[in-house]
Amino acid sequence: MKSTKCAIALGSNLGDSLATLKSAIATLNNTPEITVNSYSSWYQTAPVGPPQPDYINACAILEVALEPEQLLATLLEIEIKFNRIRREKWGPRTLDLDLLLYDDLILDTPTLTLPHPRMTERAFVLVPLAEIAPDWVHPVTKSAIAQLLETVNCSGVEKMKV
Repeated sequence: MKSTKCAIALGSNLGDSLATLKSAIATLNNTPEITVNSYSSWYQTAPVGPPQPDYINACAILEVALEPEQLLATLLEIEIKFNRIRREKWGPRTLDLDLLLYDDLILDTPTLTLPHPRMTERAFVLVPLAEIAPDWVHPVTKSAIAQLLETVNCSGVEKMKV
């Protein structure tokens, strides 16, 4: 299978979030058929939903030799390795891995929607993604990530000094 460029978002707000995220990047890179090409700086972001600690977020560009559903399953397996428990929508989590873009694929199945349906309205996704892939064109909006970033409120997303 040929390799495909993908973008994922990473987030954590439970435990030692920075260590968890760095370890998740290493785990991804050590997973057969996944290569981490690049990842963004780390960003501290205000949470969405119920009161909870701030998040640390980042994005990564991957080269994968997996179909979209296989990649999603792999991301979910990695979340479980890091003790991710899905209790409530927008609840706190040890690790959140979201598949944002799979090349320019547009897909809508019961288990996976690509591009990620809410990525264009989330500064905590667009800020780190624009850092590493500003010219990637969103296949639905036909706008580059850097252009999409200009449409969202970025207060509450701060680059960390680490």
